[in-house]
Amino acid sequence: MNVLLLEDEYPAAERLQRLLAQAAPDAQVVAHCDTVAGAVEWLRTHPEPHLILADIHLADGISLDVFDQLVVTTPVIFTTAYDQYALQAFKTHSVDYLLKPIKLAELQTALQKLRQWHSPALAASEVAQRLQSLLNTNTSSAAPQPKTRFLVRQGEQLLPVQATDIAWFQSRNETVTLVTLLGQRYLVDYTLEQLEQLLDAKLFFRLNRQFIAQLPAVQRLHPWFNGKLKLDLQPAPADEVIVSREKAAAVKSWLEG
Repeated sequence: MNVLLLEDEYPAAERLQRLLAQAAPDAQVVAHCDTVAGAVEWLRTHPEPHLILADIHLADGISLDVFDQLVVTTPVIFTTAYDQYALQAFKTHSVDYLLKPIKLAELQTALQKLRQWHSPALAASEVAQRLQSLLNTNTSSAAPQPKTRFLVRQGEQLLPVQATDIAWFQSRNETVTLVTLLGQRYLVDYTLEQLEQLLDAKLFFRLNRQFIAQLPAVQRLHPWFNGKLKLDLQPAPADEVIVSREKAAAVKSWLEG
């Protein structure tokens, strides 16, 4: 079974490949793309794989854009932190929609559904059940509000940190650190993808695979190589903050308000 992996977080991609090796030893990841553009190019120039494992958020957009640009008949298992795109995902050849962090048993169940995919009656029944469940959920609950505070651990204590006091979040070695405008640092139990959904999009922006920053933390922009941007954040992180050419215009628009 040849598998195309769409995932822009490399630790997440490595973890998913490990889970896939356990769940389906016959599976082989033939390509890993971290952008919509890369996925479209790969699918245009290669035979369709047997399965696509697709994170919703990629470096230059959402993976659903791939299926808007191409006719893809390959079954897809989507992976993400929240279910807001689930209804749209089921318009593609979606087998399942797994919420992160993905568990081995959930992936095994999704692969079992894939094995039943060639039975139209089973596939239609499964999709209908999932759509009805999601429609019931969406009609019975209000849209989530942006998160305004986080509980962080300091020794044996838990402290509340206001979202407006946060400078930036950094993902590194599968660990996410929250840094306040005053330079305090705390570990948080969220992925950047989850935070991207929880935070107020007017105040916070996903700069790249490593960083989400709040407006007051951005001090200045520098033109960088190949149309990229280099950002100075305050407090200054140890790593350079580079924004891709694809995201540069969006960052400028966000900063202009």
